[in-house]
Amino acid sequence: MKTRVYVTLKNGVLDPQGKAIHHALEGLGFSGVNDVRAGKLIELDLDEAVSDADIEAMCRKLLANTVIENFRIERGEASPAKVDTGFASGDAQTRTHA
Repeated sequence: MKTRVYVTLKNGVLDPQGKAIHHALEGLGFSGVNDVRAGKLIELDLDEAVSDADIEAMCRKLLANTVIENFRIERGEASPAKVDTGFASGDAQTRTHA
């Protein structure tokens, strides 16, 4: 089963990469961008037997630094029409952890 883990910095944590992206966008002439927060996406291909609790443990122990980062888990089936995304429209189950 395709599973995605989105990891983002908690509010209040300085995001130098986001600031650099914001500055670069302004330098390229893009206006109206008020703020940028950068994060990471981790895609996992897991057995159906892997539980939600196991995925959450993976995040807490390795994939996210829970002192300064939040994570969100999406589990979904691959879509034949959109294999590149790994998720069919409406198939994903999402849980956010702060």
